[in-house]
Amino acid sequence: MSTYARLPVQFERGEGVWLWDTEGKQYLDALSGIAVCGLGHAHPTVAEAISAQARRLIHTSNLYGIPLQAALADRLSQLSAMRRVFFCNSGAEANEAAIKIARLYGHGRDTECPAIIVMENSFHGRTLATLTATGNRRVQAGFEPLVQGFIRVPYNDLDAIRTVAKNSSDVAAILVEPVQGEGGINVPDPGYLAGIREICNEQNWLMMVDEIQTGIGRTGQWFAYQHTKLLPDVVTVAKALGNGFPIGACLARGDAADLLQPGSHGTTFGGNPLASSAAMAVLDVIEAEQLVAHAEKLGKQLLAGFIEKLSSLDGVRAIRGSGLMIGIELDRPCGELVKTALHCGLLINVTAERVVRLLPPLITSEKQASMIVDKVSDLVRDFLTG
Repeated sequence: MSTYARLPVQFERGEGVWLWDTEGKQYLDALSGIAVCGLGHAHPTVAEAISAQARRLIHTSNLYGIPLQAALADRLSQLSAMRRVFFCNSGAEANEAAIKIARLYGHGRDTECPAIIVMENSFHGRTLATLTATGNRRVQAGFEPLVQGFIRVPYNDLDAIRTVAKNSSDVAAILVEPVQGEGGINVPDPGYLAGIREICNEQNWLMMVDEIQTGIGRTGQWFAYQHTKLLPDVVTVAKALGNGFPIGACLARGDAADLLQPGSHGTTFGGNPLASSAAMAVLDVIEAEQLVAHAEKLGKQLLAGFIEKLSSLDGVRAIRGSGLMIGIELDRPCGELVKTALHCGLLINVTAERVVRLLPPLITSEKQASMIVDKVSDLVRDFLTG
């Protein structure tokens, strides 16, 4: 089905930060499969883990115990300070689980129609519930009637949340991205997440953090909320967890951790031995190669490089980021830059119409980061002055 307007390229193989198309042309990947391939392409440790597990056992279903899944749950719990994990296959499914947890939590407080506060310009998925939670009308158009139970407020606006708290008794939770990815690499004020935690404590709401794009080291912490001292009640992850192998997870602590019970939720493939093996290998490599700290360091290098080369250029509105999530906002739509970059052997993305989005792999070297700065800066300068 024509669900994608695909770019005119087909990739045949990859190695590290590089991809080669079917014609043999080489590309520097500054997008990581949209924040998925944090370890780059064809990482030998992950490839071997998948291969070895596929020869041993791929799937049994969640009707039975899965030791690798339990080990992965323990590992994620330790990294996140959460207590329980539900495994699924994607970010949208992880957010669906979070939404169901919020509704169970609300009904447990005798709320007839539990509501979740969500943010403008957010992105949480394309299932009916998650596209309703998403703050982008273009994603929702044509799929009405949408799912009830969401209250939308501006991102990075604590007063708007407090206003809802004064006027609504039905709220059960807040769902928020610590950095908005699809919305344009929007980085909130330093006290924003802590303020949400405080409001949730005051109102007895769940704080649910969508770490689908930010999680597993991308921002310079295992999870972006760890740049502060707060703990959410629910955390969702996917994308980079399997380095391209489909896996998602919904993590929870406190009361939220015990709400899903046998019969209330499920998944056929989620957390099967193959997926769990891939994810364990990803975590092993990130820890062994200290890639979380590397992402923070490299992100600062990229930001400094772009600020030096582009901040004084007419047409550049903002340069912002967190770790290896970089956004360069222009004063005009710039979607054509994606094809221009492709022609130059570079993979980038444009989101929110005017924001060049860069999500390079965590394994990117300082030299390769400098190449990204030079190539993207030249593209932006030519676009704005040409």
